[in-house]
Amino acid sequence: MKQSFVGLLALLAIGFAFFNFDSGSTAQATSPEPSRSFASQNPATPQEKGDSDGPVVIEDSMHEFMEYVFQPTYRRLKVTMATEPENNSGWKAMKSDALILAESCNLLFPRTPEKDGDDWKKFSADSRTHGADLYQAARAKDFDKATGAYKMMLNSCNACHRQFENGKHILKP
Repeated sequence: MKQSFVGLLALLAIGFAFFNFDSGSTAQATSPEPSRSFASQNPATPQEKGDSDGPVVIEDSMHEFMEYVFQPTYRRLKVTMATEPENNSGWKAMKSDALILAESCNLLFPRTPEKDGDDWKKFSADSRTHGADLYQAARAKDFDKATGAYKMMLNSCNACHRQFENGKHILKP
């Protein structure tokens, strides 16, 4: 009994260390304010706005966004594009990743930087278009067209990386 009471006190101490309690006794986790590297371009998060209708930027660090949205899909697609798929499962993987990348390009538009914003939008639209072409070629099981669209998509991505990342993160087919 004494051990369970000590355990309960320890849990309460941990709880107070990680939570703030408002006057209504409702627990709210404390977290640091997110960085706003694109604050002037991005809308507030739903919690800041009190609004859940319509799109909002959740992660405003472009590095984090690219690393967790685009990079895993690109890496899978790179393996898939190495050789023509031998079965429906391979084509399905190609279609899936192509569609994810094409649709994800739409998420770049609300992140348009103030400087060179027109270039950003052009690169985003071009990447989306070539990603959509890749998706359509994969649907048709046309590996030659898919390969061409894939390379064009990477060229558009790399053009953006050259301008906005000083040539870092260049993608290879």
